[in-house]
Amino acid sequence: MPSAKVLEQKKAIVADLADRLKNSVTGVLVNYKGINVADDTALRKELREAGVKYSVVKNTLLSRACEEAELTGLQTTLEGTTAIATSDEDYAAAARILANYAKKSKTFEIKGGYLDGEVVDLATIDSLAKLPTREVLLANVLGAFQAPIASFARAIQAIVDDGGIEACLAKKAGEEAPAAEEAPAEEAAEAPAAE
Repeated sequence: MPSAKVLEQKKAIVADLADRLKNSVTGVLVNYKGINVADDTALRKELREAGVKYSVVKNTLLSRACEEAELTGLQTTLEGTTAIATSDEDYAAAARILANYAKKSKTFEIKGGYLDGEVVDLATIDSLAKLPTREVLLANVLGAFQAPIASFARAIQAIVDDGGIEACLAKKAGEEAPAAEEAPAEEAAEAPAAE
């Protein structure tokens, strides 16, 4: 029978883990079997840089934390070795990074996950993994906003290059553009010098 001190430590771990599950927008459970130290270090670094918390947990402790966080559907996946990756802001980062690593490894596999407090299937996690990064999404949105502005700027420049609005309207109406600026220069050349 564990001592009271050990039980208190386990209760604290479960409480921290339950808070982490409740406060994250997404989480992914993996079977990390077969990963070597170098790959694990590189994987943890990539996850950390993306703002994802990754830790190896005991299945019994994670099971209790899932109960507290009301994620009871995850308990069916808690067999073998288990690590959990959670993100407080980015919905796709954990799934994308772990799915990319799972493609390279024969033993590393995604077991399950949750999204906004709801347990999701592996197909949903796979869909999340295929989403582009936040920076790419923002660049696409910015490009969509810039396209009409750039088209407007090109249209204005074309009007200026054609001689202004009057010239463009005259061309559209089928008339010649008035040569207002050329007429005084021609008159000055033809007028005799009166001295």
